[in-house]
Amino acid sequence: MTPTPPKAATRTYGVYRPVLPVTSPRHPDHMVYTGDADGRCEIFTWDRATGTGRQLTDRPHGTLLCAIDEDEAVWWFDEDRGGSGTWRTQHFDGGPDRPALAGVPHGRPAGLALTAGGTVAVGIRGPGGLGVHIGRRGGTATAVLRTTESGTLCDLAPDGGLLAVSGPAHSARAVTLLRPDGTTVAVLDGTRERTWALGFAPAAALVPALTTAPATPTTAATPPQPSGAASDRTLLLVMRERAGRYHLGTWSPGRGLELLPWCSFDTETTARWYPGPGGPRVLLRQDRHGRSRLFTADLERRELTPVPTPEGSILDASPAADGDVHFIWTDAVNVPRAMSLSGAALPGQSRWRLPRFGRRQDLWTPGPDGPVHTFVTTPADRPAPHPLVFLVHGGPADHDRDAYDPMVQALVGSGYAVARVNYRGSTGYGPCWRSAHSEGVGHTQVADLVRARAELVERGIGRADAVGLCGTSWGGYLTLLAMGTRPDLWHAGVAVKPLADCATAFRHSTPALQALDTALFGGTPDEVPEAYAHASPSSYAAAIRAPLLLVAARRDEKCPPEQVEAYLDVLRAGGVAHELMWLDSGHDGYDGADHLAVIRRSLRFLGRGLPVAPVRAEPSPHPEGR
Repeated sequence: MTPTPPKAATRTYGVYRPVLPVTSPRHPDHMVYTGDADGRCEIFTWDRATGTGRQLTDRPHGTLLCAIDEDEAVWWFDEDRGGSGTWRTQHFDGGPDRPALAGVPHGRPAGLALTAGGTVAVGIRGPGGLGVHIGRRGGTATAVLRTTESGTLCDLAPDGGLLAVSGPAHSARAVTLLRPDGTTVAVLDGTRERTWALGFAPAAALVPALTTAPATPTTAATPPQPSGAASDRTLLLVMRERAGRYHLGTWSPGRGLELLPWCSFDTETTARWYPGPGGPRVLLRQDRHGRSRLFTADLERRELTPVPTPEGSILDASPAADGDVHFIWTDAVNVPRAMSLSGAALPGQSRWRLPRFGRRQDLWTPGPDGPVHTFVTTPADRPAPHPLVFLVHGGPADHDRDAYDPMVQALVGSGYAVARVNYRGSTGYGPCWRSAHSEGVGHTQVADLVRARAELVERGIGRADAVGLCGTSWGGYLTLLAMGTRPDLWHAGVAVKPLADCATAFRHSTPALQALDTALFGGTPDEVPEAYAHASPSSYAAAIRAPLLLVAARRDEKCPPEQVEAYLDVLRAGGVAHELMWLDSGHDGYDGADHLAVIRRSLRFLGRGLPVAPVRAEPSPHPEGR
């Protein structure tokens, strides 16, 4: 969330969500994107050739998801405040909104795949689990899959003959390949080597060299038949973790899964097919040590080529049909912006020129599994040591980046030093780092925060008597856990939409998060209650001594309100002083008002717990009365 110039007296902020525009398959100049509508996320269209655009959706609590098909129908997800809804469509040039597919129940979005021939697959998640449905826009869908297991629709093959459904990457059904009649064609097991699918190759990108049989023409316009089989030319892009590296691979009906030994990486990497002709090519984005790199891979020539981009973080990257690459770039002092390698303009940019505060540096602190990387930003106008705030990232499978963060800028501009620690469990430092929990779930991460705190104080960057924590989601969880297990080290804490009671959260959570917890803790709360209790902030809440601000959301499905209430019961029983702020939203709000309210409340709260010394005015070089 970043401010944008007000359109009315009541609006002094806006939203900027760093997502790439979606390009029309038929007209590369026609784009759809999620942008700011007076402080809400809404869907917009934009014609690059004419420079004109329009707002397509207008809903009180915002709209986030969109796509565009071959016929230039814009798809958008019409969800209620609880996150449940259905897909609707409207033509790029305007017209009425229409239901996208009849026969698909309301639920949470779990994947959308569009083919050039008009066949569509929709994943929807409801109380009964995941459903995958297939049909044609405006028609009635047929159910392909219904399962109570955790999963997401990954993609639909160009000829409509095969669907890929992703389960947890570490599970026995990491990737399931299905025909439109629901018949299982293949299952990729991820129990020994984590595996996940990245999408089917566009028909134009396939060449005979990558198939076991001579190339046979396929017609993308042919709708799937219940008894249809996948073409031998169908090619699915896959990533597999093996021997401490991430290996790109392909799966086809004829050859199964084949890894590409010349295309592997030491840290997390994702990939996308190039949509146009010219042989099978892939764009890869690697996250490494809090920064990003781009590569192109030519699968026929077996060549990996770096793509020159500015130093910093690339939050997303997508190849265009004309060979261009669109990407979102940022660094610690520059707001994320959509860019292209060709220099062509992209829509949805933030219009603000924001002030830059502070100096930044990288800090590497020795630890038992290797050095812990911290991004440190300090005020430029104040002498050290500073009151110090640890801004703790969420996840757990995520990491802090060399990227603009409005909360960092607000804190540094207010006189605080800010530390962003990529503790063990963070992505971007390799599989061993991501899976390190040697001191227990949560406790391993807190130990890294404590180590970074000690070095920052020892170096004279932070004040030992003024150190706070602030985190959202999993970052909020670590904030609560650190305050309860090491109460002597912290002087204020802000936990936003946190995981606060692990067992209660499991019982009120989604199947996907339950599967994650089962893998993380080695079982369910009934099977390993001691593991959940050991990791749960509620087990240590009564020990908290520093001021605590807890922000929670009534419609939060990821960190449910029931588990926040269980944590609050422990705080009250222990007589722990705290402040509480409830939001009428889900885990991910689309309205900038909520985000701004949380930032303002957090800054006021931290200001009381971690007071900032006033800046001393420099003496005037001239005597008064000159």
